[in-house]
Amino acid sequence: MHPFPAWRPAGVILLAACLGLMTALTAADPQIPRTADPAKRGLTDADFPRVQQLADGVYSYEQLRSAGSEKFTTVSLFVVTTAGVLVADGQGSIAETRRMLDEIARVTSQPVTHVVIGSDHGDHTAGNAAFPADAKVFATPVSKDILSQGRSGIVPQPITAVEERLSLMLGTTEIQLLFLGRAHTGGDLSVYLPKDKILFMSEAFLNRIFPAMRSAYPSEWVATIAAAQAMDVTTYVPGHGFVESPTILREELEAARQALVQVIAEAKRLHAAGVPAADAVTQARFGALETWTLRSSQGATAIRRVYLELDGELR
Repeated sequence: MHPFPAWRPAGVILLAACLGLMTALTAADPQIPRTADPAKRGLTDADFPRVQQLADGVYSYEQLRSAGSEKFTTVSLFVVTTAGVLVADGQGSIAETRRMLDEIARVTSQPVTHVVIGSDHGDHTAGNAAFPADAKVFATPVSKDILSQGRSGIVPQPITAVEERLSLMLGTTEIQLLFLGRAHTGGDLSVYLPKDKILFMSEAFLNRIFPAMRSAYPSEWVATIAAAQAMDVTTYVPGHGFVESPTILREELEAARQALVQVIAEAKRLHAAGVPAADAVTQARFGALETWTLRSSQGATAIRRVYLELDGELR
């Protein structure tokens, strides 16, 4: 059993009462495999989408997506308040984002009034046209520029730029939008709920997903995670990979940081040895990371990206 209460697509009732929820939120199940592969977790397509209550009015939403033969989750967060619903990150298509909105409607009759773009990549923004036309949308200036030029998902609503920090009050709920540094993209934006000590990190936190660096800033990504780890946070929520108990998520965030360090170190080793990037992508060895989801498709990209950083060629 997963450590959080959950709803199935058919709207199965909440699996635990409030006392049970608090117990689950503080206990890590050692039997849960540390993997992003749903099959290794004993899960099938029918188990998704999955909604889990993280705190009063705070929910994660997990939907499966495919990359070649591999499947893993794209994670969104939504916060129900007396003044409407805030959604952090959409899904990868209009149909999937509408499906998420349907699941939100099972939880609350409040409308979606605020949308936060944590990652400007299409698997998090391509369905944003499904959000209400009058929703207030927030993103970093970098992501706003990318989306406004149509270089990623289409966002029909006007976007408010968040430079470093913006606090919102939705009814009595405080929600902070934080730019902790460049990580998976140049415009990674996190959502922090200070009362519940929950931090949604979007793609700055990939849970057991091999470090995907197509548009990343490798060394800065390590620093961004360190900045998140220094915050007063109980629950770190990833943008991909499973949403676990707070204890496991804290451990997995550190595992994600160490994975980045390991990939960077391997690229530095090859770079220092004078191995050209074209050869380094086949010579690189990543130890335990070889079994992580997306290693086969993302390993070469990561090596090339670190080489660009070492050569001072990142934009």
